[in-house]
Amino acid sequence: MAFLQAYQGETAANLVPIPGANVVLGRHPDCDIVLDAAAVSRQHAQISTESGAFFVEDLHSRNGTFVNGQLIQGRHALSAGDRIKICDLLFVFHLHDPRLGRPQARPEPEPGMGTVTFDDEGGPTGMDSSTIMTKLDVAKGGSVRLSVNAEVKLRAMVEIAQNLARAVALDEVLPKLLDSMFKIFNQADRGFVILRQAADGPLVTKAIKHRRSDQEEHVRISRTIVNEAMARKEAVLSADAASDLRFDASQSIADLQIRSVMCAPLINGEGTAVGVIQLDTMDQRQRFQKDDLDVLASIASQAAISIDNAQLHEVQLSQRAVARDLELAHKVQRGLLPPAPPIVPGYHFFDFYEAANQVGGDYYDYVELRDGRIAVVLGDVSGHGVGAALVMAKLSGEVRFDLASAPTAAEALNCINTSFCRSGWEDRFVTFVIVVLDPASHELTVANAGHMAPLLRTTSGKVTPLGEEASGVVLGVSVDYPYEQTTHKLNPGDVLMLYTDGISEAMNESGDLYTIDRLTRQLALPVKELPDIGRQILSDVKRFVGTRSQSDDMCLACFGRNA
Repeated sequence: MAFLQAYQGETAANLVPIPGANVVLGRHPDCDIVLDAAAVSRQHAQISTESGAFFVEDLHSRNGTFVNGQLIQGRHALSAGDRIKICDLLFVFHLHDPRLGRPQARPEPEPGMGTVTFDDEGGPTGMDSSTIMTKLDVAKGGSVRLSVNAEVKLRAMVEIAQNLARAVALDEVLPKLLDSMFKIFNQADRGFVILRQAADGPLVTKAIKHRRSDQEEHVRISRTIVNEAMARKEAVLSADAASDLRFDASQSIADLQIRSVMCAPLINGEGTAVGVIQLDTMDQRQRFQKDDLDVLASIASQAAISIDNAQLHEVQLSQRAVARDLELAHKVQRGLLPPAPPIVPGYHFFDFYEAANQVGGDYYDYVELRDGRIAVVLGDVSGHGVGAALVMAKLSGEVRFDLASAPTAAEALNCINTSFCRSGWEDRFVTFVIVVLDPASHELTVANAGHMAPLLRTTSGKVTPLGEEASGVVLGVSVDYPYEQTTHKLNPGDVLMLYTDGISEAMNESGDLYTIDRLTRQLALPVKELPDIGRQILSDVKRFVGTRSQSDDMCLACFGRNA
């Protein structure tokens, strides 16, 4: 069976099997593989099988399908390792399950820790020939027996508990934890805390303590005991590490003459092992005992709670910082949009913008041109969120410059497309439409780059799309594409509406789309004043969507000639 592996950035995410001979990918719930992204078309692409070969075909989607960075036309043969891009979604095609034989990721050293490496890379994780003397299941909880130097150890554990209770950051929690443990275990020569930053992420050394300063430059850690403690959620004691067969290849054991090792897993509130605390000693006369392991397991149980809380605190701080940044980005983006519609004698204007998130990729503007003409522009950047907002910000400045310098709308669109193609936005595309209004002659000039055609409503209630015959490709596909323009007359009482697919493809609780047909019917309804048309449409969209959350940016701009 073949597979598609989804990627987030450069990180592999979901693995999706290709379940049949003809598999449709798209946003509609009836698709074989549902892609929950607003920029994806309802039925976007299809993967088919023929005589053992695989092909991908774009199903006339709005934003196209790309294989290895190239926009495909018709059926395209697939090979193992091909990268399929659908809007913001990236997949790698595999002929077989890629999880078979997948290598383990190597951990990266933590800044400020010196060099940290793990021995036993890729070695077995079983403990059959080990000299591990004791295992203690810490996942089930329960009390831990203290029988050796109980008074001293209890005082140190009280100190640990107080430090853990006060600390709210990992940088505070972990060094204090090791300091207190060195008071409890006088024989310990080295201690460290290792955490896994994400569910599938590498192990990272977060804190290290040495009793001897000459050991601090380089740290080698045996992976075998760490993996065993985390996999089985058991605190592990090795009484004679130097003769343990599992450590034969470990340079850390040989170089530092380590004799005894204790390792306890850190179990979070969900019962998942997120790391370990490990202590080792070089003194063969003071090896760790079973009672020492009990104490370490108890400390690890307390530390895991504090680490969990500290990580939650860091997440909250990070979320607050992101929220502040997004609020600032929202204000900046709103500043790029027109503060108010233009005032043109004999005409009325109405506009609306609402991002799905705090920032979005829809864009509209009014640009005053020579001879009193007004350019109404509207665009939709693929995707939404911060990335789309950055593209929109870059585009807004380019649009104003090109419209002011180009003699026609089509030539301005050519310049905008050329500049956009050369800006390095390989993974972004924009549908864009320009309508230039001449209030003196009451003429409209339309130039369109793959956007939905503006809708013209006459006084009789008839609604007609304008300029469909001259619509070109979206911005960012072809650097030298020659755009065309069409000219139309605007009669008294006529209204023109420009909109993005966040309105026509608004979705209700049942997954049904608002559709252009319903939008056309609403536009045809009689109204007293022009601004009522925009309000009437937005109210109908809101009624249709109901309680479902907004999934795409919404933008609407309309203007009309007074009757």
